[in-house]
Order: sequence, then C-alpha cells, then structure tokens
Amino acid sequence: MRKSLVALSTVAALGLFACQPKEEAPKQPAAEEAAQGSALADMSVEQKQAYAMGAGMGIFVNNRVKQQDQIGLPLDKEALKQGFLDALADQSKMTQGEIQENAQAAEMAVRAAQQEMAAKAAEENIKLGEEYLAENAKKEGVTVTDSGLQYEVLQEGTGKSPTATDQVKVHYHGTLIDGTVFDSSVERDEPVTFPLNRVIPGWTEGVQLMKVGAKFRFVIPAELAYGERSTGLITPNSTLIFDVELLEVVDDSEAE
Repeated sequence: MRKSLVALSTVAALGLFACQPKEEAPKQPAAEEAAQGSALADMSVEQKQAYAMGAGMGIFVNNRVKQQDQIGLPLDKEALKQGFLDALADQSKMTQGEIQENAQAAEMAVRAAQQEMAAKAAEENIKLGEEYLAENAKKEGVTVTDSGLQYEVLQEGTGKSPTATDQVKVHYHGTLIDGTVFDSSVERDEPVTFPLNRVIPGWTEGVQLMKVGAKFRFVIPAELAYGERSTGLITPNSTLIFDVELLEVVDDSEAE
C-alpha cells in the first residue's frame, strides 16, 4: 500500500499526489476563510488551475517532509525549497542524471528506514500481543478456542448462525491493542456485507460462533489476522480487537 514518493518530474509528482488519500484541511478562522475565498474569486480560470497545480505539489512535498520526519530522516527544507526555485527558474545546480541519482538514493534510504522500523515493530508486536492475550484470557467471560482466538459475548443473538460459505452483514469496530481505531463501520454508519470465507481466519472462525443479533468482542492473534503483513495502521504481527454485531446472514439471491 505504500506509494513511491520520489518525484522526478512535475508530471510524476502531480500523478502521485492524485493517488494520495485525501486529508481533511485544518480548520481556519472565519476571517481567513473569507479572505481566501475573496482572493480565489479574483483569480481567472487559468490562475486557479495554476494555483491548484502549485498547491497539489506543495501538499505532496509537505506529506513527504512529515513522512521522513517520522522515520528519522528529516529533509533539509531550505535545500528542498532552493532546488524547487532553481528548477522553476531553469537554473538547476544538478544535471538531470544527478537529480535522478540523488532522488533514487533518497528513496532507497527511506525504504531501508521503513523496513528497519517495520522489523522492529513486528518484533515488538509479538511480545506485546502475547502479553495482551495472556492477560485478556484471564478475564471473566472470555473464551479461548483451540486456534487461540479469544471472544467475549457482549450481547446474545436469537437468529441463525452462518457457515463459512455464507455472506454476512455486520457492523464492526476494529482497534489495535493500544486502542488505536484502524477501521470501523460503526463510525462510518455503514454496515458491511461479505462472504465469510474471504476474510481473515479469526473472522471466519469467530463469526460462525454468533447468532444474528449477537454482539461479540474478538481478540485475534496475529497468526489469525494479517500475520507479518501490514495494511494501513496495522503493522506486522499485530494482535487485533474487533467488536462485531451480526446483523444478517444474507440470502445468496439477495446478495446478487
């Protein structure tokens, strides 16, 4: 899911920016918003398009700066700014070959730092996950299955239980063991329907234990979740917690 952050040309930079997930713009005072709105209103169509191009590149570069700060490879902002201004004035101090060589070296350094951080996180996640699972297993009401899946019944259901090949409609709230929310249909207020055998093993096993109308809390060991893979906020070997409500076992004819 990680995207290359090397921009060897304006077109490449804008293309990469277009693929980035949208972030909420920070809220600004009403007076500032009004002033900006007025400034935009005074722009021609061509100026707005040019401004959008510049803003897009600025956001892209700012995200890169933040990313490198997070992995301990801070960018020299003054050198970055000077390189941009020089290139814009067609006075770059580097040849195209030197630009490419240095950009590739920077990308390799970023990837190496990311891999090192991922390896450390994976090792730490194993330890933290084992400790959490051991403590959680002691809680009243928690059941541990043969596979290591842990579940707690928050609300009993009265409907039918699904099989692994059924489609189910659920609401869920997923967190890491430190409480970080990585995904939640509850927060989106949008239930999700999917084949039960097309998700992580902990879900396939756990949801079959539920009846329609039930709410369970699952603590899923890494080997029943994403294992050594990472996705979004989920780093390798993460133990996951899901609060799941089984809304419906979907009839195949209804799902089509």
